[in-house]
Amino acid sequence: MSTQIARPATVLRAAPFLGFAGFGTFWGVWGASLPLLRTQAEVSDAEFGIALLFVAAGALPAMLLTGRLIDALGLRVAGVLLALLGVMGLVVSVTSATYAALCAGILLAGASSGASDVAINTLAATVEKRTGRPIVARSHAAFSATVAVSSLGAGALTGLADSLLANFAAAAVVTVALGLAVIAATRSVPAQDAVVPKSQDAPTHAGRALRWIALLMIGAVGALAFASENAYQSWCAVLLTDEFAASSPLAAVAPAAFATTAALARFAAATITFRRPIVTLASGSVIATTGGVLTAFAPTLPLALVGIVTAAAGTSILFPTLLSYGLRPIPDESRGRATSAISTVAYVGYLAGPAFFGLLADATGVQQAFLGIAALTAVLLATIPVLSALKRAADVRSPDETPYSIRTRPARTHRTPEP
Repeated sequence: MSTQIARPATVLRAAPFLGFAGFGTFWGVWGASLPLLRTQAEVSDAEFGIALLFVAAGALPAMLLTGRLIDALGLRVAGVLLALLGVMGLVVSVTSATYAALCAGILLAGASSGASDVAINTLAATVEKRTGRPIVARSHAAFSATVAVSSLGAGALTGLADSLLANFAAAAVVTVALGLAVIAATRSVPAQDAVVPKSQDAPTHAGRALRWIALLMIGAVGALAFASENAYQSWCAVLLTDEFAASSPLAAVAPAAFATTAALARFAAATITFRRPIVTLASGSVIATTGGVLTAFAPTLPLALVGIVTAAAGTSILFPTLLSYGLRPIPDESRGRATSAISTVAYVGYLAGPAFFGLLADATGVQQAFLGIAALTAVLLATIPVLSALKRAADVRSPDETPYSIRTRPARTHRTPEP
């Protein structure tokens, strides 16, 4: 007789970090290059704002569809989509001479981004379950850190070359290379062949329905987390300029401090995120709400920065925790679809957060509007007991029917003597 031994591969454990680093590289360069893109397209601020909405128009349907693609074709899809994202940046930089071409290019970039988002999150959740390590939180930390570094790099490159094409060419080189590395790291883990069933028990129809309801609720709670996080990221510099008369270089400290704190918090909280998700969600909500209140009532610029950093520490750990918590019991063959469900619903909050803040700021003023963002994380805190109860019920009614072992390299055969 023979026994198949599946051994973990270090290269597979690295794949999510490579994927999130590539994703962060693209978005860091994108954010830093938007002024160049607007200038090259020769559009007004209003026209450019409308064009940027095509990011969401492309991303949302792509996020809905990508999960099925991953479940059918395997984890290597993440690397392919990441490389495609890098190429789409080049497409935008080359074809943005007219307004229609600009919108079309942004639409394609948004679709590639949404698809890549779902793919790399599915990859991270799969490797996390395979290894028993906090891969999801650490991968999101790698994304935040890479966004900060690539933004600075793109800014420096703009100072040297002042070229949109040069910025996106550099991003494409890095992103495509990391995408190819992800493909290489996951080539031995196709979707269906990666699963070694150990039980033929199937969940009931009611159990499957309850599980999907739980996933959608996790996405809705994630929308609150994303809305608050993106509102801070988008408006904290405006707070410093409007309320404290900060210069532009000083105001830029706020989003940089927010991103840096987010990366550090995700790294630092990764283990407790993995082991104690409910405690992490409750703690993150309390910290974020405290930061929002402090920001809203800060009498001086330094105290406002303390509030922003506090909010960053709280909001940044919420979505990675929700994603890890929601995907852990999902069997391999449907994890892509589950990731699509959570991510698509949560992404709506990411899009709505800055707009929601803008409406509040118009009604109450920029600083007081942060109370409304604090209210979002307070609501999130209140939903945690309901979320936990629903999740437990779903896991009982729809158990993971396919405990598995992923063969990350060709299985070795250990022969034992026949009796």
